[in-house]
Amino acid sequence: MSKLVIVGTVAFDAIETPFGKTDKILGGAATYIGLSASQFNLDSAVVSVVGNDFPQDYLDLLSNKNIDISGLEIVKDGKTFFWSGRYHYDMNTRDTLATELNVLADFNPIVPEAYKDAEVVMLGNLHPLVQLGVLDQMTTKPKLAILDTMNFWMDNALEDLHKVIARVDVLTINDEEARQLTGEYSLVNAAQKIFELGPQFVVIKKGEHGALLFHKDEIFSAPALPLKSVFDPTGAGDTFAGGFAGFLANSGEYTFDNMKTAIIYGSALASFCVEEFGTERLQKVTTEELNIRLQQFKELTTFNIDLS
Repeated sequence: MSKLVIVGTVAFDAIETPFGKTDKILGGAATYIGLSASQFNLDSAVVSVVGNDFPQDYLDLLSNKNIDISGLEIVKDGKTFFWSGRYHYDMNTRDTLATELNVLADFNPIVPEAYKDAEVVMLGNLHPLVQLGVLDQMTTKPKLAILDTMNFWMDNALEDLHKVIARVDVLTINDEEARQLTGEYSLVNAAQKIFELGPQFVVIKKGEHGALLFHKDEIFSAPALPLKSVFDPTGAGDTFAGGFAGFLANSGEYTFDNMKTAIIYGSALASFCVEEFGTERLQKVTTEELNIRLQQFKELTTFNIDLS
């Protein structure tokens, strides 16, 4: 069974959308990535940190999804990372209402010994030095290292970000971040510039407009599944990353063609995530439901054309 190491936040979120609001609920990049990747036959582990205010029920949820939590540090007398945000009606913009780093401020990731030889490492959005610290702990070079990042680190830790980008195989960012990182408006040109930084593959997420996959001169464009209702987009990008990484780790094939399929799996799982608040819908996705949604993607993107 393939091993997948997932690094990122395990957190509390409080979310407000035009359709409702929550108090503190389960969130964090590593949480969404882990729950999404749990759809595949994997030996996965989360490397993160929480406070002693983190409920046992949430720990049990992760464990029951066959996610190893031995790398999830619980800080005695500490408080778990907390984020609160309010989404606008179009769901593409949001206002951050509160960010409390708490135990994340002094987070020193420790990869469990049993996972230091993992084939795939998924570096969720965190400070680049934390991401580098995880790569440094691996006893064998991962067959695939995937990095997710955001514009905050481009503004505040660009030199360190360049260092970690140089050591990964895949970079996943959104279209706005790709343009900021490279200074290129064209996403095709942006991907080419990112290749110069080190990665062999670039995934550019475009939210409700799907995703683009780049490798050398090859490009694959995947749509987002049109949905009747989008309730809460929180974690959709991390869910996408988890499906992408989980499929690849399970298959053990890290080619451009296989990554195209991984993009569709990631997109399908992300389409579930947005249907309810937080991780609620993601916790309940069945294999049958996922297969139905994958078939919908196939029908959405398949057509016949006569060029004679």
